[in-house]
Amino acid sequence: MTELLEIDRVSKSFAGVHALQDVSLTVRAGEVHGLVGENGAGKSTLVKIVTGAHAPDSGRLTVAGVALERADPLLARLLGIAPIYQQPALFPDLTVTENMAMGLEPEGAWRRIDWKERRRRAAALLARVGADVDLDAAAGSLRMAEQQLVEIARALGSRARVLLMDEPTAALSDREAERLFALIGELKAGGVGILYISHRLADLGRIADRVTVLRDGRVVAARPMAEVTEAELIRLMVGREVSAVFPKRPVPIGAPVLAARGLGGRAAGVRGVSFELRAGEILGLAGLVGSGRTELCRLLFGITPADEGEILLRGQPARIRSPLEASFRGIACVPEDRRRHGVIPELSVAANTTLAVLREVAGHGFLNFRREREIAQGFVDRFAIKTASLDAPVATLSGGNQQKVALARWLATRPSVLILDEPTQGVDVGAKAEIHRLMVDLAEEGLGILMISSELPEILGMSDRVGVMRGGRLVGLLDRAQATQEGIMSLALGHATTGEAGH
Repeated sequence: MTELLEIDRVSKSFAGVHALQDVSLTVRAGEVHGLVGENGAGKSTLVKIVTGAHAPDSGRLTVAGVALERADPLLARLLGIAPIYQQPALFPDLTVTENMAMGLEPEGAWRRIDWKERRRRAAALLARVGADVDLDAAAGSLRMAEQQLVEIARALGSRARVLLMDEPTAALSDREAERLFALIGELKAGGVGILYISHRLADLGRIADRVTVLRDGRVVAARPMAEVTEAELIRLMVGREVSAVFPKRPVPIGAPVLAARGLGGRAAGVRGVSFELRAGEILGLAGLVGSGRTELCRLLFGITPADEGEILLRGQPARIRSPLEASFRGIACVPEDRRRHGVIPELSVAANTTLAVLREVAGHGFLNFRREREIAQGFVDRFAIKTASLDAPVATLSGGNQQKVALARWLATRPSVLILDEPTQGVDVGAKAEIHRLMVDLAEEGLGILMISSELPEILGMSDRVGVMRGGRLVGLLDRAQATQEGIMSLALGHATTGEAGH
């Protein structure tokens, strides 16, 4: 097979810290080469070197027989390398059509834009990935999953010879992921080589031909995918056995801390939702992208106003008109997009941790830095947040540690209800297990946790009960013993009633 991308003994250091050490791998025409490793293992650094964003300290890159002598993103693109990043690199204030045109049209200051052809091409590419989005909508107004599909469609339009996919299914529903896998099969048949980075090891088992494992910047294994098991990959990634990614244990369930009665909001597209969340309970919320899961949580947290039904907190009716009011009443919410809404990457760990409790660390217009650091250090110790110091910008932390900081920020408010929207999206298996353990510990302390997740194993592994959303309605509530992947998907797709899903 033709080798489209050759990475030969590449090393890279930042401030004396080795990010990559003598890393070698190849991507062949018509294959998917999986790349796995914990956050901080060096995967993102390797992608940035291949795309020309970073220059290696040593080693050599060859693309389709052409040696890349220096870091050059334009040359990498011209040679047919197209990245698809986990965090979509779209211009939020431009339309979907305009974003789709970036890098796909001839450059030059003086040229006539063929808007009809631009829209036709954008519509065709989006249809190919199964994305039903408004071509005239601002990219920043799209859901995370929709932005990811736009990014994938744009990469397909570049007719790249080598695709670098970094967690492409992290924000996608199962149905959207299946469509992407079918596309990957078509691309392989057309001779495209794909470097596929994912924490979803089950996905790799379906689509990857070979897999390389990075740990601490080094290659620790490179094997045909058919010759390695999921459990072995986990052991290679973390250097130890991970006994339980879903360490759920029974905890005492108390009285209801949150209830909805016929809750709805026209702006959110949610109608007639009723449920109870009890102290110590983890209630999983499943459903396809666009089913109304996140929109329901926006109603509960006061981001979008509810215009029907009621919310009860500890049995008492409560009007939640803003996130500030929700916080005062004991509701905390860790959003799906941690970089945009969960943390402020440029601020320090200490500052991020205390953002929601500024009144506690400030008085008379001045910050009490000693109190700020006391609170932050407590959460760093409790959550085992790996950071160089409390003053380190959150942007320097791995994805899993950023998620812990986002969690700490809201737990500092001492809530009784915790809403988690995709709590482990895009984090490695070790960090995922740690976050799951924290969730169980918090439930044991009496918090009621409402968890949205697109990963059915996470829903099944961590939930005491499972609610299923479809079309803005809660169409089923299943006990842990009843819940199955098939039953949940049947409800989500409208193929079953609650009773049928339990069988």
